[in-house]
Amino acid sequence: MSSPDSPDRFNEERATYTVRGTDQPDLEAGVAAIRNVLKTLPTKPGVYRMHDARGDVLYVGKAKALRNRVTNYTQVERLPNRLRRMVAQTRSMTIVTTNSEAEALLLEAQLIKRYRPAYNVLLRDDKSFPFILLRTDHAFPRIQKHRGARRAKGNYYGPFASAGSVNTTLNALQKLFLLRSCTDSFFNNRDRPCLLFQIKRCSAPCVGRIDAAGYEELVDDAKAFLGGKSTAVQAKLAGEMEKAAGDLDFERAAILRDRLKALTFIQGSQAINAQGVGDADIFALAARSGLVGIQAFFIRGGQNWGHRAFFPSHTADLEEAEIFSSFLAQFYGDVPPARAILLDRDLPDAELLAEALSETAGRKVEIQVPQRGDRKRLVDQATRNAVEALDRRLAETTTQGKLLREVADLFDLAEPPQRIEVYDNSHIQGTNALGAMIVAGPEGFQKGQYRKFNIRRAETVPGDDFAMMREVMERRFGRALEEDPDRDKGYWPDLVLIDGGKGQVSAVKAVLDDLGIEDLAYVGVSKGPDRNAGREIFHFPDGRELTLPLNAPVLFYLQRLRDEAHRFAIGAHRTKRAKGITSSPLDEVPGIGPARKKALLLHFGTARAVRSASLEDLQRAPGVSAAVAQAVHDFYHGNVSDA
Repeated sequence: MSSPDSPDRFNEERATYTVRGTDQPDLEAGVAAIRNVLKTLPTKPGVYRMHDARGDVLYVGKAKALRNRVTNYTQVERLPNRLRRMVAQTRSMTIVTTNSEAEALLLEAQLIKRYRPAYNVLLRDDKSFPFILLRTDHAFPRIQKHRGARRAKGNYYGPFASAGSVNTTLNALQKLFLLRSCTDSFFNNRDRPCLLFQIKRCSAPCVGRIDAAGYEELVDDAKAFLGGKSTAVQAKLAGEMEKAAGDLDFERAAILRDRLKALTFIQGSQAINAQGVGDADIFALAARSGLVGIQAFFIRGGQNWGHRAFFPSHTADLEEAEIFSSFLAQFYGDVPPARAILLDRDLPDAELLAEALSETAGRKVEIQVPQRGDRKRLVDQATRNAVEALDRRLAETTTQGKLLREVADLFDLAEPPQRIEVYDNSHIQGTNALGAMIVAGPEGFQKGQYRKFNIRRAETVPGDDFAMMREVMERRFGRALEEDPDRDKGYWPDLVLIDGGKGQVSAVKAVLDDLGIEDLAYVGVSKGPDRNAGREIFHFPDGRELTLPLNAPVLFYLQRLRDEAHRFAIGAHRTKRAKGITSSPLDEVPGIGPARKKALLLHFGTARAVRSASLEDLQRAPGVSAAVAQAVHDFYHGNVSDA
């Protein structure tokens, strides 16, 4: 069985049953649509998707025998209320057959992550995990943090639970093994050691301070350490330090002593003693008051590489085992599994999941429920952490819920807002202008929903905050009208907060009136007298203004939202400005890549000199062909003939 890298490689069959005038939920119409599919449904393993009248995916499921599984949905009297609602909305199905049930399991997880259906358990935190990458595509390998697809040639170590944990480990590894972290271009253009060599965090192979054999030995030590052989590395360093001291080479002995300190720091920073466990991922589940929390520990080579709590959504009315299984299948969609996956309970489909993960990993993966020993102790610790994380989450949810109810009362909303969007602009005298949007809700800031809008329309005058806000709103809500006109996909906010006063609110009102949007709640937030925080004035579209008591919790909450939008806008602006600083006018010339741009700048000295150069001078530049010289000349001077 080959792993389904892309769901598109399967043959899909869309079976549709249409009933006129039944866009609203209708149980009989849903059952009829499913029975229509059953007429041609095979008993092979595969994956099915249920669609509503608009074609949106309601649910993704897998089956060992598709016909048997889908038949269950026609027996509505046996279905729980949740599934009855789903069947009532179903109008068509898409069927994908697979070679085995394990393959169907993997495909199901991929499709859930792609479509995020309303009736599937969803893994909320879908950010990629950071890894440490030791690249092997250079004579002097580089060590670096890595996220995303693992395309670069080298050894990957991870996953780490967070960027903080991988950064801490990387800093210690640089002190311990003195491996370079610079880019290849930086490495190739050095003629003297950089600052990292001065502070004893690099061995400076770029300028020959260490030969290839010595650097390779450091790389081998790093591989041994990251592979779980830290004791052997420690013994080797201790032996070398004693030998250097015996030879009266105290400078080398001091360097080795500092490297041993770095090793001891890494070992001492492990909050969990996992010696002897090897490679393992540990999971435990806790559930209470309708909320489910899953705690994960990542152990590699007997070292703790961090832990993280997850809170999957759409878990109401589901068995804990079903939630756990769905979570694990989605979690390992992008993360390579450890050789051992340790759980706090038995799962009915544990063997199937282990088979599927073994296929994707290309090696055996075992799912175990330890009963004694070090592994049981680690699972118990994960269980305690899961309960504690769930308690914190429930406390936060309670506080957040109260604040959102106060926001609803303050701004005359029918219900506590589930999605709040906050907008801010950032620029310096009109340059590098952009708008920023952040999103918050009952679960806090939803950073995956943040957006930035580069101000690009010719009619938007640089530095005109009102015009910038108009452009942002037109693009944001014009797209919302196009993609979600019925407002049932979660694209529409319940409340919009605008960082600004009467002018910004008037600009937003004009845009929404032009778009025909009349029922969107929006409020401007401006600093009060002398721009004092705590004296904010809230501006309503009808001209009303409101201030809150200085100690009101809801005011602190709204300030946090406004400050987060401000932080995001400034950060995005600084990034854009930094890119602008390193850009060149030659970037705009079509057909000019990095090599030719470098050749022109080396020959003429500045971009201004390139722009004023004659065609003959451009043709004399090394590495520049006649066609390229003509293109550059025409770009700056126009294609004017001599006739």
